[in-house]
Amino acid sequence: MRVLLIGANGYLGRFVADRLLADPAVQLTALGRGDDADVRFDLASGSPGALTRFLDAVHPGVVINCAGATRGGARELTRHNTVAVATVCEALRRSGCGARLVQIGCGAEYGPSQPGSSTAEDAVPRPGGPYGVSKLAATELVLGSGLDAVVLRVFSPAGPGTPAGSPLGRLAEAMRRAMQSGDGELKLTGLGAQRDFVDVRDVARAVHAASLSAAQGVINIGSGRAVRLRDAAAVLARVAGYGGALHELDGPPGPLRPSIGHPRADSDHMAHAAHAGHAAPVAYPDGCGSWQQADVRTARDRLGWRPRINLEESLGDIWMEAACRI
Repeated sequence: MRVLLIGANGYLGRFVADRLLADPAVQLTALGRGDDADVRFDLASGSPGALTRFLDAVHPGVVINCAGATRGGARELTRHNTVAVATVCEALRRSGCGARLVQIGCGAEYGPSQPGSSTAEDAVPRPGGPYGVSKLAATELVLGSGLDAVVLRVFSPAGPGTPAGSPLGRLAEAMRRAMQSGDGELKLTGLGAQRDFVDVRDVARAVHAASLSAAQGVINIGSGRAVRLRDAAAVLARVAGYGGALHELDGPPGPLRPSIGHPRADSDHMAHAAHAGHAAPVAYPDGCGSWQQADVRTARDRLGWRPRINLEESLGDIWMEAACRI
């Protein structure tokens, strides 16, 4: 099976590429903006006609789109997350390859949800920010394209390669700095949000499964369990061996304690940290309020997929990468 992977050098795309390359039945071609892509092509500015000619030449059986932007203004997000997907859909409609499309969506398309609830695929999307809006528009383009297509709505990916600017990446970096400078106290703020973290390697497994399946429509990819960021911070401290005190400036009094079990499987403020006595607020980027938890039964039933890697292991890998900078 020939697979065209778009965005192979991104956070998710790298792990999807590794997963596909481990399958001897897959012939992988990477398309992207970087010099190390097999074919250089910018979806945000390239024409559908040019992409159609490439599709007709390569003739993939599956196209996986992991490309996109998570930061920037509404105009930039729309260009990279919506216009780019419109280009892919139009090119596939024009091409004679008949490829299946696996589009990577995100949990931010749903927007805020009721605390304690699990969000299923039939929930009405109400994105709370431009990122979620741009990704939802892309999903609607895919669903209305008439193509053989599935959209995987990935909730909060974690694990190796986690971007330093993400909530968990910021926590790890703050802890690294505290340990490097010998600080016995780490002050945190904005840890009240609860998110459904899913390991990036499990996401790659889901993408692989979706490429082989006949499933269409939207499928949630998450752990099925929301975790409070303050609990993630406490577990990260244990994994890192940080012996200092963790204090949350805007949370309940007292030190943080880990309360994360083994999951089976942005809010108004994101996790951020500082030492030396202060912590400055940073907006959580996904616009999903205080709570988000995926209902992942569809992924189980239609893809045969379940998450395998628990959050403690994901946090351990995040910490290993941060520790290498000490």
